[in-house]
Amino acid sequence: MNKALQDLSEAGVSVWLDDISRERLRSGNLTELMSDRHVVGVTSNPTIFDKALAEGDAYDEQVRELAVRGVSVEEAVRMITAYDIRWAADTLRPVYESTGRVDGRVSLEVDPRLANETERTVAEAKALWWLVDRPNLMVKIPATAAGLPAITQTLGQGISVNVTLIFSLERYRQVMDAFLEGMELARANGHDLSRIQSVASFFVSRVDAEVDKRLREIGTEEALSLLGRAALANARLAYEAHSEVFSSSEWKALEKLGAQPQRPLWASTGVKDPAYADTLYVTELVARDTVNTMPQATLDATADHGRITGDTVLGTYERARSDFAALEDAGVSLTDVFAVLEKEGVDKFVTSWQSLLDALSAKLDELS
Repeated sequence: MNKALQDLSEAGVSVWLDDISRERLRSGNLTELMSDRHVVGVTSNPTIFDKALAEGDAYDEQVRELAVRGVSVEEAVRMITAYDIRWAADTLRPVYESTGRVDGRVSLEVDPRLANETERTVAEAKALWWLVDRPNLMVKIPATAAGLPAITQTLGQGISVNVTLIFSLERYRQVMDAFLEGMELARANGHDLSRIQSVASFFVSRVDAEVDKRLREIGTEEALSLLGRAALANARLAYEAHSEVFSSSEWKALEKLGAQPQRPLWASTGVKDPAYADTLYVTELVARDTVNTMPQATLDATADHGRITGDTVLGTYERARSDFAALEDAGVSLTDVFAVLEKEGVDKFVTSWQSLLDALSAKLDELS
């Protein structure tokens, strides 16, 4: 067996699975991935749950019981998703214990329709924390302008947070500021900082998809020579920013109180362009103290033929800055790219959430 995933773990990258379903849990597949694929965490999102509910009969018994109780579709979706997340958290609990509470984490997202509402996002985060009732939960909050203060307030309540939908370096620095403020607030509120974990989910493949589309529309030789370079440059510069912030005196003061650093998480690592290697966003983003959350296909591809050659991020920053400058010179506005991606990201999750509600409503009617 190719030992790429083992090599990745030994290089300091935590391997998480970007997928969850009732069938994966009841079949023991997640346990197998922990053993055979070095998986030490799980992420979810509305699209994943929408897909899971549409496949097979794994949810029918619970949906039937919810239908008999006459619960609303909104309550039903929370009962169903919390059930899966709680089960996954229990499965990963040994990892949580053995890694000093760093890994073994499972993420559940707040209702994406609240992405531009700070107070309601905080209220929902607290409700999910109570509902799942597992210390290895991470509540996912999008890195929108309204999400930033919600991140701070949620961390301040002692709740671990997975910050999602980060695209730009500017927004990432705001996310790290929100994290530091949240940890200060948690300290002031009397929480044990060592029990609060956070990751910052920096989306990767969607950046190449949007930038490459614009480069092809420009169509010059210069533009076409830059295909496939934006996402890696963006992620690598994010890691540089992370290194700067988490070596600062402000951070060191929190670290002395037991705080754990917010780790960069490479999300959206499934390659969308078949012209690129299917392990591109794994093998080229190897850096210590990061997380790579992979869909099943990317996990399998890495296990089958991935090749880990050590750190592929340190020493790349000047090249990354050069690539960014070249993209702007070629006519690609990265500021606009990131604004479009953030809006599209929220919109896609809202669409998936509505699809999940509609599918569940139909199931409740069918099984009532």
